[in-house]
Amino acid sequence: MFCRAVQVYTPGCIHSRSMATLKEISMRLKSVTSIQKITKSMKMVSAAKYARAERELKPARAYGQGANAFFEKTDIARDEKQPNHLVVAVTSDRGLCGAVHSNIVKAIRASIAGKPEGTNTKIVAIGDKARNLLHKKYGKEMLMHFVDIGKKSPTFSDAVIVSEAILESGFDFDFGDLHLNIFKSVVSYRTTTLPLYSLPSITNSPSIHAFDSIDEEIVRCYNEFAFTNLIYFGMKESATSEQSARMTSMDSASKNAGEMIDKLRLTYNRTRQAVITRELIEIISGAAALE
Repeated sequence: MFCRAVQVYTPGCIHSRSMATLKEISMRLKSVTSIQKITKSMKMVSAAKYARAERELKPARAYGQGANAFFEKTDIARDEKQPNHLVVAVTSDRGLCGAVHSNIVKAIRASIAGKPEGTNTKIVAIGDKARNLLHKKYGKEMLMHFVDIGKKSPTFSDAVIVSEAILESGFDFDFGDLHLNIFKSVVSYRTTTLPLYSLPSITNSPSIHAFDSIDEEIVRCYNEFAFTNLIYFGMKESATSEQSARMTSMDSASKNAGEMIDKLRLTYNRTRQAVITRELIEIISGAAALE
């Protein structure tokens, strides 16, 4: 049998591929430009919220510093062997702020992993971010969580709602830890832990009797007030740290988008020039062939 070789002519598709490449680059350029507009807008919004949060942080620090100063003077002992531990994570519902929330979650995981066996640990998540990151591994230890955090600036009333829910939950903790971010500057914050004390640990402290006219009712009222103060202090510090981190993140994202836009424009112009040059060569070659 004989077979005849058939020459297949493939039309030139360089032009169509180049046009497709130009279209893809153009679409990518428009997409990155739109993203840059969004990040710039978010940066402006975060800057305004950060300025307000920083102004409100200065008077709010007196609440937490006053409570910490009192507990430091009373020398309350913490026994790690006691079974009931409370962990409070102060985050929010919103992201796009760097490692603000993940640092708190990492600190909580490390703290729980270092506790002795048989410890009854309960977690209170302030904000959806802490709940979402901790629920998979510590779902059974989740005592309660609070949502709608971060949309507005936290107030003392919000801290009262959180503290009352914890104190009335029925979980009698021996001691607790409050995980929060301490605002340092626009570009830095520090993830730290503050101690939370129960009423029995305060009343059993020998230094508490150095104060005159203190009975059990006064100690109970002050402990509830100090507990609320620390929650309020943590919410204010974390909110300011979050806004500053989001402002910094959106500024970096806008700069990265600007660099990407410059590279895409350069690539687009080079590709477009190459397409024009190729078309001119084809026209000249065709004209020369007809002569």
